[in-house]
Amino acid sequence: MTRSSPILTNFTAGVFSPLLYGRVDIQKYANGCKQLENFIPLKHGAVTRRGGSYFVAEVKDSTKKVKIIPFVFSVSDSFILEFGHNYIRFYTNFGQVQNGSNPLEISTTYTETQVQDIKIAQSADVLYIAHPEHPPRKLLRLSATNWSLVEVDIQDGPFYPTNTTDTTFSFNNGYTTLTASAVTGINNNEGFKATDVGRLIRFEDTSNNWSSFKITGFTSTTEVIVVKQGESPSSTSGTTGWRLGAFSATTGYPSLVTFFEQRLIWGATQDLPQTVFFSKSADFETYSPTTRTGTVADDNGFVYTVGSDQVNTIRWLVSANTLSLGTEGGEFTMRTGSGANPITPTNAKAVRQSNFGSSKVTPILVGSKSLFVQRAKRKLREYAYQFENDAYTAADLTILAEHITESGIKELAYQQEPHSLLWGVLENGNLISCTYDRPQDVVGWANHSLGGINAKVENVAVIPSSTQDNLFIVVARTIGGVTKRYIEYITKGLSDTATDTKQATFLDSMLTYDGSPVTTVSNLEHLNGQTVDILVDGAVHTSQVVANGSVSLNYSGSVVQVGLNFTSTLETLDIEAGSPDGTAQGKLKRFSKVIFRLFKTVGFDFGSNDKTPKKPFRKSKDKMGKAVSLFTGDKKADFPLSDNENGCIIIKQEQPLPLTLIAIMPQLKVNKA
Repeated sequence: MTRSSPILTNFTAGVFSPLLYGRVDIQKYANGCKQLENFIPLKHGAVTRRGGSYFVAEVKDSTKKVKIIPFVFSVSDSFILEFGHNYIRFYTNFGQVQNGSNPLEISTTYTETQVQDIKIAQSADVLYIAHPEHPPRKLLRLSATNWSLVEVDIQDGPFYPTNTTDTTFSFNNGYTTLTASAVTGINNNEGFKATDVGRLIRFEDTSNNWSSFKITGFTSTTEVIVVKQGESPSSTSGTTGWRLGAFSATTGYPSLVTFFEQRLIWGATQDLPQTVFFSKSADFETYSPTTRTGTVADDNGFVYTVGSDQVNTIRWLVSANTLSLGTEGGEFTMRTGSGANPITPTNAKAVRQSNFGSSKVTPILVGSKSLFVQRAKRKLREYAYQFENDAYTAADLTILAEHITESGIKELAYQQEPHSLLWGVLENGNLISCTYDRPQDVVGWANHSLGGINAKVENVAVIPSSTQDNLFIVVARTIGGVTKRYIEYITKGLSDTATDTKQATFLDSMLTYDGSPVTTVSNLEHLNGQTVDILVDGAVHTSQVVANGSVSLNYSGSVVQVGLNFTSTLETLDIEAGSPDGTAQGKLKRFSKVIFRLFKTVGFDFGSNDKTPKKPFRKSKDKMGKAVSLFTGDKKADFPLSDNENGCIIIKQEQPLPLTLIAIMPQLKVNKA
């Protein structure tokens, strides 16, 4: 029998895949966990409980899904936008923007299903919106309570290549009617369609000057009503020099949008899924492919189709030092082939960097790295430039925790402050996080289950504030036997300056009362019929059931936190501390004592199985019903006597109180084989 006193110094590797439970030979084994639920690995090494979720509002119609989108003008001026079935609502400063006594709302034509595929690009107070079934639109913030959604008035493009058939276009004298000599070359030789209304046309007159028109009405397969954009042609006679617009209900609208080098770029229409469309430089809504006289200038708009040996729909666009494109079959960067020169119509080229294939989940840009979801939605890859190879690599960030994304990643968001966390929503409604700090070699995954019945996360979005980035979530909950969809945000749990547990926020869908002493807390209608946990002036109160939006307290309190309880669980990997004949793996072990190094913690359970005893923090001088002081330092404890082959330590926090674990120092004996 060997006595051993190892130390688990950090948990930065996060939860480990079961396929790695035998890999005691890799360095990160000592920093991994079998289970990490509702804990966040910190890049310093400790783990801390995730904060609870604070209730903001129910969505307009809980029977329909929504999508939340960030709108960030500045750190002090940011919004969450609730895109629902044919509407947008607005949130700022952790509350809903009101129009009098009602939520501020504007109408849209995006349906419940369509809002899930919206892609955005923001410039100051303008949010450009792409959707493959809708013309490009922009949301304008005129003030915090005045917003406008309008169609983008795209000028002079983008267009398909110039006509190569014998079909001619001509106009009447007023330039209001365009007549084609045949249907050949128009919409796969089918001629004009009613769905061409809104489409642009470029026309070359007999003086070789180009003019632009917009179709405003459909007459027949060879005749449409048009309105002129810009200058008039020098003649109305028939010419074969014409180009049809790339965006229309006939051909589809772009499904992607981004900015790059002062150009607004749209991408991937139904008819041109491998194509990106660049605006003129510093003129976001003009796409003229040439000057009026047909000369291609460096600042002109242009169209670029990514060449490959198969049709590979572009799934995402990311603008950083280069413009990166993710397609179903691989990942590309747009380059100029001439050093640091800006992209122009004549020097742009797309270079394949990897062949993993991308899903349509919007990537997250962290520093100079783009984190994208691979085609099958199971792997998260880090798309990063390597100077040595002058190329991009795409390392697998889920290699140590491949099981955590089993149902597929649905959405990502990045919370830079306070802990550099990448959050992911899975297709099954689970919430996961990854503590990500490449310079410190920290990639630590964790699971997060929300309190309540059938709580499923459907969307995430992050907006900044002066002290931290704030993660908002849409949660579908079963309340009173029906589905309710709530917008909530994840709290910090305990502030850095906290000296007691009075303001601790470790409950879900919670609300806080802060005022003169009361014995009843109201305004809890969103939790009617639910059993809730309560913290009264920092002390744990007995659970209550919400009735008519209220709960009654057994004693009065000035600061009362009410919400749904959740449990935080950490289970270490099988401790490897050696034995008389080699490894400790697979051998009976007995823990005698353990020391927990803690930071601002109150209470937890521990053991080697699910029957974990509580570690008391209340001292004999502490009065019942009063808060227990925060503890920082080492807690020594006798370990529950039991032999087991795993040699794991389980730590749980089941109360709405803080727990930050810095290190574990067990004393154990390992038997021979």
